[in-house]
Order: sequence, then C-alpha cells, then structure tokens
Amino acid sequence: MKEVKTPRKPLAIYYAIVLLMLLLLNLVLLPWMEERQIKEVDYGTFMTMTEEKNIGRVDIESNQIIFTDKDETQVYKTGLMNDTGLTERLYDAGATFSSEIVEQSSPVLSFLIWFVLPIILFSAIGNQMNKKLMEKAGGGPGSMMFGGMGKSNAKVYVQSTAGIRFADVAGEDEAKENLQEVVNYLHDPSKYESIGAKMPKGILLVGPPGTGKTMLAKAVAGESNVPFFSISGSEFVEMFVGMGASKVRDLFKQAKEKAPCIVFIDEIDAIGQKRSGGQYGGNDEREQTLNQLLAEMDGFDPSKGVIVLAATNRPEVLDKALLRPGRFDRRITVDRPNLAGRLATLQVHTRGIKLAEDVDLKKVALATAGCVGADLANLANEAALRAVRKGRKLVTQEDMLAAFEFVIAGSEKKGSVLTEFEKKLVAYHEVGHAMVSYKQKNAEPVQKITIVPHTEGSLGYTLLMPEEDKTNLRTRDELMAKIAVSMGGRAAEEVVMNTMTNGASQDIQEATSIARNMVAMYGMSDAVGMVALGSVRNQYLDGGYGLDCAQDTAAIMDREVKRILDECYKDAVQVIRDNREDMDKVVAYLLEKETITGGEMVAILEGRDPSTVEEAYASTRKSEDGFRPSQPSVIEAPAKHISMTSEKIEMPPEDKGEDAQTEDKSSTEPETPDAPQGEAPDAPTESADENK
Repeated sequence: MKEVKTPRKPLAIYYAIVLLMLLLLNLVLLPWMEERQIKEVDYGTFMTMTEEKNIGRVDIESNQIIFTDKDETQVYKTGLMNDTGLTERLYDAGATFSSEIVEQSSPVLSFLIWFVLPIILFSAIGNQMNKKLMEKAGGGPGSMMFGGMGKSNAKVYVQSTAGIRFADVAGEDEAKENLQEVVNYLHDPSKYESIGAKMPKGILLVGPPGTGKTMLAKAVAGESNVPFFSISGSEFVEMFVGMGASKVRDLFKQAKEKAPCIVFIDEIDAIGQKRSGGQYGGNDEREQTLNQLLAEMDGFDPSKGVIVLAATNRPEVLDKALLRPGRFDRRITVDRPNLAGRLATLQVHTRGIKLAEDVDLKKVALATAGCVGADLANLANEAALRAVRKGRKLVTQEDMLAAFEFVIAGSEKKGSVLTEFEKKLVAYHEVGHAMVSYKQKNAEPVQKITIVPHTEGSLGYTLLMPEEDKTNLRTRDELMAKIAVSMGGRAAEEVVMNTMTNGASQDIQEATSIARNMVAMYGMSDAVGMVALGSVRNQYLDGGYGLDCAQDTAAIMDREVKRILDECYKDAVQVIRDNREDMDKVVAYLLEKETITGGEMVAILEGRDPSTVEEAYASTRKSEDGFRPSQPSVIEAPAKHISMTSEKIEMPPEDKGEDAQTEDKSSTEPETPDAPQGEAPDAPTESADENK
C-alpha cells in the first residue's frame, strides 16, 4: 500500500487571502462608508445655494459636482449639467472651485503600482515575520512553527574549489591514511565493488579536544568533492519526545537524495550515550533519538555512497550498539601530534604569516610537546600579534618563544612588585627546581628560570623542555626524577631559607599525582604489586581515574605514595645541600637579571661568563653515547612542564631574622645531611642573605 501524504499548502496562499481581504476593504467597504456621508441633491438646489452665496468649496468632476455649504459642515453632490455660466456664478458667489485634471496613464504601470507592488511588499513583510517567529520558537528551519516540525538543521556544503583539503590538515598522518580509503571509494566505487568489498557505514573519530577531528571530516569531503552534511549531536536534542528522531529521519532522507555524500555528526556523545536500561530515570527523548539513529544506520546501503562520520572525545560513554560492526565499523584515533606532526602543523599555520630568517620552527615544535593543533594555531597567531605590538613587519623567533610562554604562563604582571625577601625566596625556590633537574640524569633539561610574576597566578616559574621528541614510554627512574624536581622548590625553601610557603602547592599536587599513578596504575610499588587499583574515566579529557579497591588497600596505597614522596624529597634535599655554593651564584645572577636561560645557568656552574650565551634555549645537557631512557613529551601539556611558585609569600616571624639565623649557624653546622626535613640546617642562610 502506497502511503498518501496530505499536501501542505504553501504560505503564499495565506498571504493572497489576507491581501484580497485588504483590497476588498479598501475598494468596497471604505468608499461605501464615505459615500453614505455625502447628501445627494438636484441641480436646482445647487443653483439656489449659489445665488444665495451659501456655498463654500466646489469640485467639478467628469460626471458630478461635489460641493459644501458656506461653513463646510455638510457635503453635497449633484449631476453635471451643460451650464455655460456656471463658472461666472461661482466666482460671483465667492466660492472656491476647481476642476478634475485628467491624466493619461499606462494601464500596465497602474497595475504594477496598485496590485503587484502591494503583493511584493506584503510577502516580504510576511516572510520576515515568519523568520522572526521561528527564531523565537527556538527551532530555526526545523521549528514547530509554520510546518517546520522535525526538519533537520544540518548545514549542507556542496562542491567547492576553496574547500579544506588534506594538505590543510597536518600532524595526523595515520588518520589521513585511514580516511584516504574513503576518498578513494567515493571517487571510484566500482573498484571496490568488483572484488566484493563494502565500505564501512560509519567511521568514528576519537581524540582529545583540538586535535582536528572536525577539520579532518571536512577535508574528506573536500578531497572527495561530494556534498557534506554537518550537524552537532546537541541539535538533535529537543524538548518534545519524538522530535529528535524525526530530525534523524529527515537528515538521512536528505543524504540519500544527494548521494554520494558524507554525513558528519560532531559530538555524537550528546545523543549516543549508553541507555539506562531501567524503567525509571531514563531520557525518553534522547533514547528515541539514539534508537532512530541505530535504525537508520542499519537501513541504508553503503553502496549508495552515504558514509557517516562522527567525532567525540568521550568514546567510553557511547552505547555498545552504536559501536558494533555494521554501524560504526571503524574507529580512528586522532591523538596529540609528535614532533614531526607539530612541525608540520606549525608550517601550515604560519603559511600566511611573514616569518623572519631566524625563525626555527623545529625548536618551537620541541618546546610545544603535548600541544594539539588548536594550541599551535593559537601560538602562531599570538606571535603575529606580538610582532605587531612591537612595531615589526616580520615575526621573529623571539616572538614565537614569547608567544609559547604567554600561552602557558600568561603575560608579565608589570604592576606587581615583590619585596626583597619575596624575590629572594622565589629565586631560591625556582633555582631549587633547576638544580635538582640539572643534577638528575633522567630529568628534562632546564630551559628558562624567571622570578617575574605572571597573570596565570605564578610569582615565577622554571621551564623544562625536552631536547628531542620522545614517546610516552616512561621508566620508573624518570618518574622518580620528575617527582624529585617537583620537590626541589620546597627543599630549597627549607634548606636555605628555613621556612615553608604555600607557593609549592602546585608542585606537591603534581608530585602526588605522579606517585599515585605509580602505585595505582603502573604497578611500581613492592607493597601493592602489579595490581591495577584504578581505571581511567575520561581518557581524552581530564585523564582522571577512579579507585577500584577496598578501603584497606586504599590505605596501603596512601602509605606507599607517602613513602615515594618522602624518598624523592630526601634526594632533592641532598642535591640542594651538596650544591649550595653553586645555587648561591645562580640566585645572585637571577636576582640581578630576573630572567635567565638554562644555558646561562650552565655557564655559571661551569665558571664561564653567562653573558656570552647567545642562544635563548641552549642545551643544558651534554650528549652521551649509548642508550638513554626515553622521556615522555606527548602526554602532558606544556603547562605541566613548568614549576611555578603560585601563592603569596608571607614574611617569617621577627625572631627568625638574620641575627637569629646567624646565631644558629654554629649550633647546627655539625648536623649530618640526614637531619629531619623540618629541621634543615641554618648555616647557609647567612650566605644567602648576602645576595639580597
């Protein structure tokens, strides 16, 4: 049985009906009402009123005379007679009179002015009102108003020579290689059909935010030169039950009509979340939308050339029925780019930027370990903006590195002034990080130390960057070294300044997180063993995990975490004590310059003049022959590679001043390096105070 659909009347019919009613009102009703107010008399009455000079205004028309009395309180009309002396009598009576001017006009022009033009104006006003009403109804083209119920809001992109290509997407070679197969199929489907192969119905793009999932989907459409339907998952969510499912049906109906084409659903987790399975607490509208999507993906033939692409950064929340073969057959990970990927991405985003000859994009790529494509695009733009602010016509290497630091730490707070004690304390804190990193074989090298406050809440920071691109493989020694570097700031505060500040809060949080991962996730604790005590919840978002263990096991894990932290803190304290004189030299130079590079620090430690170091990000490591354990540089964002003093520092009590510290020098000097952490020797304090 063929379905018969009731035809829907267009809006022009309703406009025509309303316009016809207005014309009848103006042409019939209003003249009729005006006619009832005019009194009809004979021509003799008109002559009598003229002779009695009781006449005011006279209008002589082609077939009648309309006149008023002298006071113009009543309007009269009479038929036109062949009266040759009428004009003279009207003049003698003192009346105001005139005759109709007959103009010859074009009938076509009259029709256009009096009939067509009102229709056009009324239609334009009606369409504008219709648009406004639909916008207020919250549905746009797919609203419930004016017959738009259940219509899809997908944006359709047709063939364009200026579209996005694979050349515009860099750093994701593996993903482009997998998607190239889709492009080849859309270009020549017969090659695949001849061997009996079928293209996947759906391809799911997963990865962290900003890696370029949406751009990859548009690049596939651009390379294929086919229509591209783009819609967000949240656009299917409606207030009324069944509306989202109706939009899904309409979307796939349009796609089948324009096949071959690509349907792209961004943030599919908005409608593809796991169904509750219970009788209560579910979302009927969302589940019906998901069910309709499942049915549509089962119902169409991929040989027709309709391919569904979807993107999400929360694949763990998607319904299992959506991920099974036959729906989303292929899953492509769009991860953070490696060194080569970051370099290619920077080259793409700097194509429209005028670069100076000293710009080395490879060094910038090394510095931006962990950045995604969106971060690199923002970095290139910030560098261009900085060059304009400095009055330059070219972007220099200094602009690129300054833009990188601006992204991770913010701009310098020029109005913030630290006291001498705060500057000295921040300097020892940051140099403590740098010294521990320099003495640790498995730590990342120091690239910059500053005690200038920044807008991101830091009073200073130590920047650590890898010298070469590494994988995300990390050894236990590297993790322990990273914890020790984080503890270096607090160790310097206690050993040198004999105090503790809240500026080490971020360092403690980072160190605790690493130690907890070692125990709960990596199996690097003898007390717990190789047991996974936690599971990752959001792999591509915050990277957090939840514990899956008993309370007793959690207590054991806490003790192991504290043991690891204490061990690393002890190593950091030992490094500070063994290299106290070198620290004083670096701190003195840092207090003078406020910002120094890793190369300048190495020059001071080696007894060379730091002013001779020209390269801003010079290497602080000597190349070693043989195997060197890899250091991860992909997992964490650049902001995680800096150690910041981020809180306001309070002045210690008066009795802990220089005099008191000097008196304690003799009593504490014989103590061994194994003294308790809270009772660090005061002997170096006097020499540190000399650097004020």
